Amino acid sequence: MIVGIDIGGTTTDAVGIKDHEILKIVSVTADDPLAAAAGALGKLVTSLNMTLKDVRVLAATGGGSRLLKNELLGVPVKKVDEITAIGKGGITLANKKRGVVVSMGTGTAIVCVNKEIKHFGGSGIGGGTLQGLSRMLLNINDIKNLDKLAEKGDLKKIDLTVGDIAGGRVGVIPSDATASNFGKIDDTVEKEDIAKGIINMVSQTIAVISIFAARSCNLDDIILTGKVTSLKEVQRSLRSIEPLFDKKFIIPERGEYATAIGAAVSILNGE
Repeated sequence: MIVGIDIGGTTTDAVGIKDHEILKIVSVTADDPLAAAAGALGKLVTSLNMTLKDVRVLAATGGGSRLLKNELLGVPVKKVDEITAIGKGGITLANKKRGVVVSMGTGTAIVCVNKEIKHFGGSGIGGGTLQGLSRMLLNINDIKNLDKLAEKGDLKKIDLTVGDIAGGRVGVIPSDATASNFGKIDDTVEKEDIAKGIINMVSQTIAVISIFAARSCNLDDIILTGKVTSLKEVQRSLRSIEPLFDKKFIIPERGEYATAIGAAVSILNGE
């Protein structure tokens, strides 16, 4: 078995893959990268009723992987560049050979996968933005709670639309397209509306820059990965952009763990 591990700032994901089949995925939370990596590896092996001897190699990626040595708990460690892991994980889960892979994490990374895997760019807008704004404006620390609150919100009380300004559509731009995020807010706004506005602003911004990246890289498929994609209101906001640009976003199953999966697949393919 090969274990792919993505060591983030607070959350570490580990996936066990054997013969191109995903056996198990686990996550642990710890501030110390070494402790997180060891904990995730141990949790994964235990949950599969295996031992560390059953792990052929640990494919490590993410910011915390730089602290790992050549072995962890006696298991050989091979480090995989995070951009490679993002790209490989996205196209593997989407069952594609090429496309733009967008990793929606604390920030957002955009990777173009064609004959090569290239880092297109990214944005500081991401899950960290959701968390920071929800903490500051709503005193909410968990973005899952933000997502639940946003379900009852009304964007018509928050965002200024093209129709609000022009009285209708402008050329190919529909009247309900966003003209200004938070441009309509007033004293009657409720916390549910603010929650929805935060999620919509972050999600639509990522959606638009992802589409521009696809155009620049001359690629059709846009694959969205990362933990932020699991939020229902994020998905709703992303889908609202599709008709405007005649695009369909691919949000694959297990996309939250794409980077860890990509690390394992890279080693499995001998790359």
